[in-house]
This record gives sequence, structure tokens and C-alpha cells, in this order.
Amino acid sequence: MTPSLAAVLQHPAIRHGDGVAQHAHPTQSSGFPVLDALLPHGGWPVGAVSELVVPQPGSGELSLLLPLLAELTQRGQRVYLLKPPAIPYAPAWAAAGVKLAQLFWLDPREEREVLWASEQILREPGNTVLSWFSRVPADKPCRRLQLAAEQGRNIGLLLHPEQRQVSSTPFGLRLGVRPAASGIEVRVLKRRGPPVEAPVLLRRNDDVVVSPIPAAPAARRVRACATPA
Repeated sequence: MTPSLAAVLQHPAIRHGDGVAQHAHPTQSSGFPVLDALLPHGGWPVGAVSELVVPQPGSGELSLLLPLLAELTQRGQRVYLLKPPAIPYAPAWAAAGVKLAQLFWLDPREEREVLWASEQILREPGNTVLSWFSRVPADKPCRRLQLAAEQGRNIGLLLHPEQRQVSSTPFGLRLGVRPAASGIEVRVLKRRGPPVEAPVLLRRNDDVVVSPIPAAPAARRVRACATPA
């Protein structure tokens, strides 16, 4: 029997060019309803890597992510921080609702180790990975990260500074984050579906309050990441 056109169009491999793709895809709420309304399927994609682009570290990216990380750790998910630009300040994370027992800080020496560790962790179910880079990794490592997130059905978040030339990546979602006078300005730079022209200002949404996350005093870095063979 020849399948109908409507049935064919429901296949998940087909993307609709005139709107956000309609097939079911697991997501996790960002904690900000106004942002969820712009993200495909209403939240951060699960089983995928998303990009956060910032002008410099401390531009509001952690305030954006803390509601997500609090929800995940409270459900028993593990959150891994790979080579963050500042030492995580535990009291601020705990005050935001993050269960510290589920939070792991790894400080690899080189970015190739960050890529290797991110890939290994994303392959194992029950993990969320935040990886910081000085520039967008090459296409092949990015594809390996995306595949690992799909296999583990995990959320991967790749953070890097703005670049003059926008690099093409296999990731379906890219957000630009900047500080604003009354919160955080978030711009959807890339998503599956029609473009979003105007930025979103995140302030107080329900019980979510955007606030800066202070850095801890300087301390000795701990290398807790195995070196790839």
C-alpha cells in the first residue's frame, strides 16, 4: 500500500521549512517560559548538544542554566563542568537549588582532553555536560559529541566566546547570551525552524530570578580528567 503524503510528512527525518519541526522530540524546560516558547518543542533538546555564545565568561550564562541544572540534579542526574573559566562557587550553586552531590568539576589541561572527556560522559545515560572552549571545535569532534549525546540521551551544552566569523556546526540550537541592565539578553542565533529576530530579556519568570553568580577566590586547580590515549 502506498503511504499517504500526510503519513510521509510525519516522519521524524523530515523537517518543515515553514515552521518549527512538529515531530515529537524530548526536551527539558529552561525554567524560563518566555524562552521555552522560542525553543523547538519547548525546551532544551535532550539527546543533543546545544551552543551558548558569550562575549566573555560571566555574561549571564550560568544564571540562564542554573534553573535547568537545579531541576536535573534534584531528579538524580549528574552534571559535569569541564574546564569552566572560574572555580565553581558552591554556596551560590546550592542557593540556586543545585544538589552539590550531583555536581562534578573536571579541569583538563588541554581542550582536546575536554572533547575526549565530554564525549565519554555524554555516551553514558544520566549525565548533563557543560564544556567550555576558547573557540568552536572542528566539525568532526562536534559530530562525535552530537552522536554521543544521542546515544546517551543526554543534554550537552558547549560554551564558547563570540567569533567574527560564525562557524558551522552540526548542533541544532545556538543561543547568544549577553548581560542586560535588568537581567539577561538571549538571542536565538540558530534553531530548527523559522529565525527569531528579536532577543529575549529574561528577568523574573514565575519563581525564577536572574542574578549574577560570584566567582570564588583563586585556588589550586584540580586535574580530574583522564588523558586520552
